[in-house]
Amino acid sequence: MSKKKTNSGLRFQPAGGNRSPQVPVGKKQRLVIERLSGDGRGIAFHEGRTWFVTGALAGEEVESRVLNARGKVVEARLERVLQASPERREAPCKYYGQCGGCNLQHLPHEAQLALKQRTLAEQLQRVAGVQPEQWAAPLTGAAFGYRRRARVAVRWDPKTRQLAVGFRAQASQDIVAIDDCLVLVQPLQSILRHLPTVLRSLAKPQALGHVELFSGTAEAVLVRHVAPLPAEDVARLQAFCAEASAQLWLQGEGEPQPVDATGPLGFDLAPWQLQLAWRPGDFVQVNAQVNTAMIEQALAWLAPQPEERVLDLFCGLGNFALPLARHAREVVAVEGVQAMVDRAAANARSNDVHNAQFFQADLSQPLTGMEWAAEGFSAVLLDPPRDGAWEVVQGIARLGAKRLVYVSCNPATLARDAQVLVGQGYRLTRAGILDMFPQTAHVEAMALFEVG
Repeated sequence: MSKKKTNSGLRFQPAGGNRSPQVPVGKKQRLVIERLSGDGRGIAFHEGRTWFVTGALAGEEVESRVLNARGKVVEARLERVLQASPERREAPCKYYGQCGGCNLQHLPHEAQLALKQRTLAEQLQRVAGVQPEQWAAPLTGAAFGYRRRARVAVRWDPKTRQLAVGFRAQASQDIVAIDDCLVLVQPLQSILRHLPTVLRSLAKPQALGHVELFSGTAEAVLVRHVAPLPAEDVARLQAFCAEASAQLWLQGEGEPQPVDATGPLGFDLAPWQLQLAWRPGDFVQVNAQVNTAMIEQALAWLAPQPEERVLDLFCGLGNFALPLARHAREVVAVEGVQAMVDRAAANARSNDVHNAQFFQADLSQPLTGMEWAAEGFSAVLLDPPRDGAWEVVQGIARLGAKRLVYVSCNPATLARDAQVLVGQGYRLTRAGILDMFPQTAHVEAMALFEVG
């Protein structure tokens, strides 16, 4: 039997008092920006809330528009600068503010480096309670024209029967039509300029997924398709790539496959007379100039000796392992994906490197019980993904390494793992940023830990 609801006339107030109304999306608000967050957004405080404003700089008075609000945090974008920071500059790219790729173009390069340095220092202090004994100068390269790999977004609209080609918009899944990207290396800028025309000329553009561009020992265009491409479309793509002197690769359900790949595809590590083979889908550092400088610095900090055994974790295609093998007695390189292990081993053989061994292991788990770890190591190099190396570093001191270089693409997980390493008796003796992605707030870093 159901109970009849009665109205007692009483009004109940939620615990904690009156809730302040949520800030509506689209609302405009004048703000004074106090500082920058680690991701490059301006931070302001207004009516008990913390505002994160994309495109704003410290010290500025701005008009912002709300993109999202939850609790005491409001995300907004810059609408108008009412009082500009003396650091503000005109963004060089005509797509700035639309494309979501380069969010710091309004900040001079030196100021970008200072922001990244501060982000790294704050994370190390806040999470691990440490600072390096010595700060290294930032590793830098060209501020533009540096990116040798890019993913181009493609979307077919069945209503308008139009194909959108470009890069993702800021804070959106929309695609901004772009035919000129200043951060791409010159060969890819040329390919991108003509790519939309050929894609829109295909008989079945709705079969397209996305397109990846790569520039190394050769240029390559990977076309990802979600349905089989007609022969005439493949022929059009082949003709386009032939004119651009680029290899064509296609990817359906399986692995990427070359259609017309004459000659090798990979990248050079010139200081060590190495050439590493690469396939679309493999990880590669997008900034060749900074990648080379990063390897040189890692070798200088780790200082492998001719009689030493060195461990390289998260080795990928051998980006660090093969240069290390030029200096050490033996390099043991470990990666989680067997296909990458096989390709790294093949790169060693093709470069006549015989003192490097490659193994597959689940690097989200501790290294205990691994046969290749039993002999121990004089030095260790880690280059983990954004998640860091939490499980790996738990007992890494048991390997006996006196020196450890940690290359990081996420200061937060570097700081978390640094705390574990310091707890095992390592000192953070040196650290610095790697400016792998100029014009963005993305921070890469290198840290040297030593025993004693």
